Parts: sequence; C-alpha cells; structure tokens
Amino acid sequence: MSMRGRGPCGSCMYILHTCTFPDMVVDLISFHQSTQRVPTGHSTNIQCKLFKPPRFPEAVDKARSKVKRSEDLNSKFHVALTATDAPYSQWQCRIMYYWYKKVKDMPGSDMGKFTRVLHSGSPDKLMEEIPTFVVDPLPEGLDRGYVVLNRPWAFVQWLEKATIEEEYILMAEPDHIFLKPLPNLAHGEILSKENGPVTDIDPIGNSPVIIEKSLLEEIAPTWVNVSLRMKEDPETDKAFGWVLEMYAYAVASALHGVRHILRKDFMLQPPWDYEVGKNYIIHYTYGCDYNLKGELTYGKKSDWRFDKRSYLDGPPPRNLSLPPPGVPESVVRLVKLVNEATANIPGWDTLTSE
Repeated sequence: MSMRGRGPCGSCMYILHTCTFPDMVVDLISFHQSTQRVPTGHSTNIQCKLFKPPRFPEAVDKARSKVKRSEDLNSKFHVALTATDAPYSQWQCRIMYYWYKKVKDMPGSDMGKFTRVLHSGSPDKLMEEIPTFVVDPLPEGLDRGYVVLNRPWAFVQWLEKATIEEEYILMAEPDHIFLKPLPNLAHGEILSKENGPVTDIDPIGNSPVIIEKSLLEEIAPTWVNVSLRMKEDPETDKAFGWVLEMYAYAVASALHGVRHILRKDFMLQPPWDYEVGKNYIIHYTYGCDYNLKGELTYGKKSDWRFDKRSYLDGPPPRNLSLPPPGVPESVVRLVKLVNEATANIPGWDTLTSE
C-alpha cells in the first residue's frame, strides 16, 4: 500500500523511468538469480525465486468493513522508521513520535507499536524517549556517501533480530506527521494474481508503505542488494540520484511478484499538494518558500521559508511564524503541527527530554 506524491514538476514523485528500466532490470535479474549475500558478516542468503506466486494486501473500502479493529490484533500494524543519530534526524523523529502518540489510540486507528530503527550502530540520547532498536550501519564506504542506503539494511537486521508482534508494518520516515488515526488500509482479503513480467514495476517508493511482515522479510534482503547494485552503476546512480533506494524497493518488490495498491489519500506533500483533505500523513520533504503575496518562490528564499534542511545542525525554534496570507492550507497546517509538537516536547532545544 503506497501512494504517489507530486513533485516540483507536478508529476508523480515515484513515476518510474521506464525508458531506463528494461536493460537495468535484465541485468538485475541475472544478478538476482546468482548466489549473493547481504553485507559481510551477515548470513542471510538473498537468492530468491523469481515470480513467486504473489500475495498482496488489498486496500479497499469493502475489506475495511470486515475488520473489528479494536478486537483484532491481526489488523494492527507496527510503525517503523529508520534514522541516524544526527540532530537533523533526531528532531524530526521527535515530532513524528509526538503525533504518533497523539493519534494512536483514537477511534479508527489500527496503529500498533512504534520503533525507531537506529542505524548508527550505538545508542543515542533519545533511547529513553522514543522506542528504539539499534542496528549496524553498512560496512564503511559501502554506502558511497549516500546514507539512505542504510535504510534497507536496517530493515533486514530489525526484521531478523527484533520481536515484532504485529503482522503488518508501516514503513515510515522521520519527516512524516500523522494528520489523523491511520487504519490498516492493507488489511482484508489476501489476493493473488497471475505473474506478469518483471517490468511490471509499481510506481512507488518504499514509504509510506503498509505491508505484511512476512512479505517484507522476503523483499528486504533483495532490496539491500538491488540498492547496492544500482549505486555501483554510474549511469543508474546518476539517473536515480537521491531517490535511488526508493526505486530499488520497487524493483525488489517486482522481483518477488509483490504488487501494491495505490491510495491517493495516504499522503500529501506541501507545497505541491494544496489541501489537506482526507489525507492521513503529511510529508515535509520539500522546502516551502513564499513572498508576502503568498506566491510560491520554490528554491529561492523570499519573505517566508520553512525548509527542514535549514535545521541540519539542530532543531527549529519553537513557535515558528505562520506563512503569509494566501499560502495553501497544507503549508499552514504543517507549520501549526510542527509548532504544537515543539511546544509540548520537553527539552526541545537540547534534543533531550531530561
């Protein structure tokens, strides 16, 4: 279960560049069929059978009506995000966890437990504040300066070593904020479909995605190796850039025959999505720049700005100024959500609840 988000060009954020996929996918099939292993020291064999009869969750309204959410543990999903111990990651995780706690137990929620999968290799000062599972980063140099490559490797370790009660997992990110209680949109009938060609790749990234734990356990090791293989190839690395591991998840899923149901109401992304509507998650990956007339000046600092990258070394201050009149509702709502969280999180300025 995932959704497509709009980017600066107005097109879908996760649209696959199909013109570059066939050659790459053929190469990945050969790679996938060979005997390979995840990074040194890990025993998980990632050799998989291509086109295994897929099982994928159907996220449709008719299935939701069959679920007794408050009584059915099987409908619960575990909220998991990957993170580093950098201040930039920490303050986003604190906001995300604040809103998770706020909506988790509201009516209509299927949200289970929460885990910050910390891939820095050692505990940090948020261990007592946020439920955290520490895993190792990739071996030095293997990420080639692209820290996000640690994300699939972190999931492999967490899935193998942690005790996870829920049968479903929501793969989320630190810069996600829950707007309202999230039901398990993927719970319901389990369907299968005839196997198609591996080029049937869903136009998705890996987050937000609600997926059966057993399926993610199968996909994750392949996701690691596809990510590394794509990063190693200069042309592929250049073509996919900072979203490479997102596309790698789509390829890995296709290699396992897993298909996703897309939900337009799953997530919105300011400033490109104007209205909050019935969306469940707000994703603030893009900078929001506006002049006093309420006109967007994307990428060019003007009279008002909120961009998470302005706070790489520490958290944003409390009580951020609201945007000028005429700015889309989604941007105004985002700033208000951030302000509420920072006003109520103890020790906000010091990144510690003590």
